[in-house]
Amino acid sequence: MTRQILMAAAFVAAGLAAGCGGDSDPSTGPSGGGGGGGGGSTNITTITITSSGVSPRDITVPLGSRVTFQNNDSQPHTMNSDPHPEHSDCPPLNPGFIVPGASGITENLNTARVCGYHDHNQPSNTNLQGTIRIQ
Repeated sequence: MTRQILMAAAFVAAGLAAGCGGDSDPSTGPSGGGGGGGGGSTNITTITITSSGVSPRDITVPLGSRVTFQNNDSQPHTMNSDPHPEHSDCPPLNPGFIVPGASGITENLNTARVCGYHDHNQPSNTNLQGTIRIQ
């Protein structure tokens, strides 16, 4: 029970701190559906975060996909698109703060491009960096 309380407190604190720059990008909040776009099901690919880094580091996803960052590390991570600290290359790829045991999901990735990502709090840690090719 104590771990759940700590996780909840960390999540609330992160929300209050408004992490990484406080831009007005609506993709940083919960998606809540809506969005329209192409019919059918949305593809979701998972990138797992552990104490040794992210896996897989580099993925290719179809247009309209979403990516889940699953935090299986004992530390929180703040996953965002490059460059640091602006996170402006691929705003839909900014799930933000993720407590241990939780996941963050991107918005739909609707533009064909290659997006780099990193942990905002450890931007030079290459084990927590990768790329998502959207095609």
